[in-house]
Amino acid sequence: MSKVIGFTGSDDFCPGGSLYTSPKESNLLLSLGNLVDVYFPPRKRSRFTAPFVFDGEWFEQKQKTSIEALPDECLFEIFRRLPAGQERSACACVSKRWLMLLSSICKDEICSSKITRHEEELCEKEADDLEFGGDGYLSRSLVGNKATDVRLAAIAVGTASRGGLGKLSIHGSNLDHGVSNLGLKSVAHGCPSLKGLSLWDIATIGDEGLIDIANGCRQLEKLDLCKCPAISDKALIAIAKNCPKLTELSIESCPRIGNEGLQAIGQLCPNLRSISVKNCACVGDQGIASLLSSRSFDLVKVKLQGLAISDLSLAVIGHYGKAVTDLVLSCLPNVGERGFWVMGNGHGLQKLKSLTIASCPGVTDVGLESVGKGCPNLKHFHLRKCAFLSDNGLLSFAKAALSLESLQLEECHRITQLGFLGVINCSTGLKALALVSCFGFKDLNLRLPQVSPCKSLQSLTICNCPGFGDSTLALVGKLCPQLQHVELSRLEGVTDAGLLPLIQCSEAGLVKVNLSGCINLTDKVVLSLTNKHGWTLEMLNLDGCKRIGDAGLIAIARNCPLLSDLDISKCAITDAGIAALGSADQLNLRVLSLAGCSLVSDKSLSSLTKLGQTLLGLNIQQCNAISSRSVDVLVELLWRCDFLF
Repeated sequence: MSKVIGFTGSDDFCPGGSLYTSPKESNLLLSLGNLVDVYFPPRKRSRFTAPFVFDGEWFEQKQKTSIEALPDECLFEIFRRLPAGQERSACACVSKRWLMLLSSICKDEICSSKITRHEEELCEKEADDLEFGGDGYLSRSLVGNKATDVRLAAIAVGTASRGGLGKLSIHGSNLDHGVSNLGLKSVAHGCPSLKGLSLWDIATIGDEGLIDIANGCRQLEKLDLCKCPAISDKALIAIAKNCPKLTELSIESCPRIGNEGLQAIGQLCPNLRSISVKNCACVGDQGIASLLSSRSFDLVKVKLQGLAISDLSLAVIGHYGKAVTDLVLSCLPNVGERGFWVMGNGHGLQKLKSLTIASCPGVTDVGLESVGKGCPNLKHFHLRKCAFLSDNGLLSFAKAALSLESLQLEECHRITQLGFLGVINCSTGLKALALVSCFGFKDLNLRLPQVSPCKSLQSLTICNCPGFGDSTLALVGKLCPQLQHVELSRLEGVTDAGLLPLIQCSEAGLVKVNLSGCINLTDKVVLSLTNKHGWTLEMLNLDGCKRIGDAGLIAIARNCPLLSDLDISKCAITDAGIAALGSADQLNLRVLSLAGCSLVSDKSLSSLTKLGQTLLGLNIQQCNAISSRSVDVLVELLWRCDFLF
C-alpha cells in the first residue's frame, strides 16, 4: 500500500502528483465508495469548517454565520440578559458597536439576575482611572482629548457593577471626536446614581444631552455648566422638573440660559442651597428676583457676577436672604448706591458671615455704611476695585460691623493711612487685615491721639502699596502688639527703621514672616527678628532682599530651631552662609529655596547634603555656580527631596 501511495511516475494514481503533499499523511487514505465523489479522512476533523456544495468540477464554501449579522434589536435583547460585571465589560471591548449598544441599555431594562462576587469586579479598560470621591462614590474627570463619546460609554458600562458613577467632570473636548449628546445619553442610561455633573467649555453638547441626564439621573445634586453655548432654558427646566434633590447650581458664560430657566429652578428645586450665575447675558432682575424670593428653599451661598441686574435684585437679596451666609457680588455695572443702601436696610441678611464686593461702581460711603449696619454677624469682608469708597465710608463700615474678623482691601485707591489706621483702632475683634495694590497711601509722619492697642489683630498683609513706608509701619507696630503672621511684600519704601519697631513691639511671637521684594532691608532686620522671635518663627521669606547676606543666615542657624520653610532666593548669600546652615545641629528645615543665588557654588555640596537629611523640597534654580555634576550628586543622595533646578 505504501508503494501505491508513494508512486509518482507517469502512471500516477492521481494525475498531477501525489494525493498527499507529505508522506506523513499516508495513513489518511480512505476506501472509495461507489456513490462517493470526495475523499474524507477517517477519525479526523474536516479541514472545512462549513458545509460545501459540489457543482460539476467546482465546489464553493458557504459564507460563515456570525453574531455580527444580527440586527441591533436582537443584540439588545441578548445584552440586556447578560449578568452585570465582567461579562458586560468583556462584551463592551469587542467593538464600538457593542459598546454603544450596551451603553444604551437603561437600568430598568436589564433582566435581573444574581451577581456573583467574581462578577462584581471592575474589568474594563477605564478601571485604572476611576477614583473614589470625597463622598465615597466613584468619580471620573475627562480633560481635552480624553473626552469622547466612546470613553463615556465605556465608563457607563464599566461602573454599573460598582454602584454606578457618582461624579463626572468634562473639561474641554476632543476636536475630532468630541463629546456629544450621545455620550451624555450613555451616562444617563448607565449611571442613574450620578450626583455631580460638571461641563466646561463644550460647544457640542446641547439641550438633548442634558435632558437625557435629567430623565435618567434623578439623584443629581450638583450641576456646573461653564461655556456651554448650546444649552438653553429648555434643558434647565428639565433639570428642575426631574432632579428635586439639586442642591448646588453653577452657570457661567451660557448665553442661552436666562430668566425662564432660573424661575423653574426656584419653583421646583426645594433643596437648593447654593447658586452661582456668572456672565450670562440673558439673566436679569426677573430671574434673580424669582429665584431668591422663592419660599420653597433657603439659599445659603449666592454668587452673582457679570450680570445686567439692577438695584431691584439687591433689594430682593436684602429682604429675602434670611439664610444666606456667603454672598459674592462682582462686576455689576447697573447696580448703584441705592441698591447697596436698600440691601443693607432690608434687614434680611442677619446670618451673613462672608461678603465679597468687586468692581461695583455703586459702592459708596453711604451704601457701605448701610451694609455694615444691616449685617450684624458679618465676619469676613473682601472689597476689590471700588473706586468711590473713601476713608470715611470705610471707618463708618468698621464701626457698624461689630463682628468683623477679617478685612481685605484690594485696588481701593481712595483709602489712605488715615482709614487704614482708623480701622485698626476702632475694630475690637479684627483678627486679619490685608491691603493689596492700594495706591492712595502717602507715608506722612502722623501723630495719633492716645489710643489703646488692638490686641485682637494677629495677621497683617501689606502687598504692593508703593506709598506705604516706615512712618506708617512704625505706628502699626505700636497699635498691634499681638501680630503673629506678617506679610510685607514689594514695599520698596520700607527700611530697617520702619520694620525694627514692629519686630520689637510684637509680644505674641512672630510665626510667619514674608518680606519678599523689600529690597532696602538689611541683615539688621534678620538679627533682630531671630533674636526676638527665633523660638516661634516657622516660616521666613526673604526672596529678593538683595542686601541680606551671610550674617543673616548665621543668625538664623543659631536662633531658629522651629524654622521649617526658608526662602533666601536672590539674596547676597555665599557658600559661607550655606555652611552655617549646614553646621546648625538644631535646624530642621523642610523647604529651602536658593533660586538666583549666584554666589553659591559647588563648595556648598557637603552642607546641602547635610541639610538634605530633613529637607523635603530644594530650589536651586538659576544657581549658575553649582555645576550639573553637583546637581546630579544631590539628586542621587537626597532621593526623598523634591528638586527644582
